[in-house]
Amino acid sequence: MNWEQLLSLKRYGDTNKRERAKQDETRLGFEVDFDRIIFSTAFRSLQDKTQVIPLSKTDFVHTRLTHSLEVSVVGRSLGRIVGKELLKRHPNLAELGYTFNDFGAIVAAASVMHDIGNPPFGHSGEKAIGEYFKTGEGLAYKSQLSDAQYQDLIDFEGNANGLKVVTEHKDGAQGGLRLSYATLGAFIKYPKESLPKKPTQHIVDKKYGFFQSEKEGFLDLANELGLLKKESTGISFYRHPLAYLVEAADDICYSIIDFEDGINLGLIEEDFALEYMISLVKNTIDIKKYHSLQHKKDRISYLRALAIGVLINEAAEIFLANETAILEGNFEKGLLDRCKYEAQIKDILNISIDKIYRSKEVIEKEVAGYKIISDLLHVFITALNNKSDGNPSNYDLLILNLIPEEHQQEKSSVYERILQICSYVASLSDGYAITLHRKIAGNVI
Repeated sequence: MNWEQLLSLKRYGDTNKRERAKQDETRLGFEVDFDRIIFSTAFRSLQDKTQVIPLSKTDFVHTRLTHSLEVSVVGRSLGRIVGKELLKRHPNLAELGYTFNDFGAIVAAASVMHDIGNPPFGHSGEKAIGEYFKTGEGLAYKSQLSDAQYQDLIDFEGNANGLKVVTEHKDGAQGGLRLSYATLGAFIKYPKESLPKKPTQHIVDKKYGFFQSEKEGFLDLANELGLLKKESTGISFYRHPLAYLVEAADDICYSIIDFEDGINLGLIEEDFALEYMISLVKNTIDIKKYHSLQHKKDRISYLRALAIGVLINEAAEIFLANETAILEGNFEKGLLDRCKYEAQIKDILNISIDKIYRSKEVIEKEVAGYKIISDLLHVFITALNNKSDGNPSNYDLLILNLIPEEHQQEKSSVYERILQICSYVASLSDGYAITLHRKIAGNVI
């Protein structure tokens, strides 16, 4: 892969390329990407979507929106650090007009939308959609789908839905948000289709990155960016290099900030937490300053900031040391899986799993999420299919009035109709999903 292709400013839906030298320096194309994402409806819904503690009433726990904004800040720093060195290694990029800020803007834009396709109720939302088709009433549709289409549904993937959300053609809006190819490439962490499932241990095979409905658009992206094709069955490519930085930004934030939330909620003792955090920040911490902070939240915030700074520098160093391997598709793990703090990060994650993700509040709300999502899928899919078959009941017609028109377009295939509903349910905020469920259950008060 080569950087000139990978930094393509061409927008999804364009027919012509765009040159960096002709960009308006006051508002670069990659910065336009960030702006379009921030102002999108899909991004706004993240303000009421679970990050760690579902539906928490406390005022300091992160939502998907605050998490995404923080990931974008970390991603921007990573991109700028890496970009500054890459411009020295590849002077032709500077001649074409690229600056280190371009790298920061691309990674920030891809980072801020990294969760834009995730369903309500945290990662259990993805599993709930999958379970509906694997063991629930949605299993009845299996015979009407291809193997790959069915795999899309039983392993419903927020990353693939995110690509659908930002690129889907709609009347008067060809190309969706019309983001740059570089930003879309950096966003796609798993540039493969759902089958075969995990054919190798390479990081790109961990999950999948596009639904069958977006296959043609994905192939156009991969070819324009010059992504390397993998030698395997099915459609599969190696990552856009900047996707490693987006992944690292997310890993840094959720490992450290989820831990911080657990401490602030009282799920993890501060002294116990300090024992693990100190191993990350021992070379940068000012002990006198730490002990001068009077409030727990301030002390934890200080440690968190130091830890993120350490991990940003570490991730950037690993990326630059392995640039050639990454460009050739030979870097098989995430950046933090190769860092010198890998053991400490795993310790922190294990504590978070035990103390936070398995806490009673989390489990109770995830259980409720399973029921809510399953019921919504069943009612909406049934109504849309009955309408398509020409025999909707009065109830079906009433139910369809609850769904925005863009999520019930005329589709000839059962797969596309089902996917429309899955994408709609995934777009719901936690609160609105609960409200809708109450309505269809007859609880209008």
